[in-house]
Amino acid sequence: MSFKVGWFHMSTYTYRKRVFLASITTGFTSYVFAEVESSSNGEYEGGNYLLTIADCRRSIELEFFLGTTIARRQSLAKIDLLLKVLTGFREALFKEAQLIANYERRGRKNLRKAEQK
Repeated sequence: MSFKVGWFHMSTYTYRKRVFLASITTGFTSYVFAEVESSSNGEYEGGNYLLTIADCRRSIELEFFLGTTIARRQSLAKIDLLLKVLTGFREALFKEAQLIANYERRGRKNLRKAEQK
């Protein structure tokens, strides 16, 4: 819900979430911050629809404008493509992490065998 006071628009959000990407014990400040401003049941088309991804000293802010039919189509395609790429990245990252772990285990086994000889 949002309210108009004279010419000023007071924002409320249908979705607003910030999540830190690392445990607090690490001291790292990486985070994701997502904001979807309420359109007041479609009345207000000038809202903020932002996704911020930050890692240490770098950050990127992606905007998803919904003010026109074309912009809405493009913004929805952008988030779908981003999710598709992130999902593929996650799958590849998991695979590589497992390959590295397997290699390290084999290396430790081979080192122990060499020490026993």
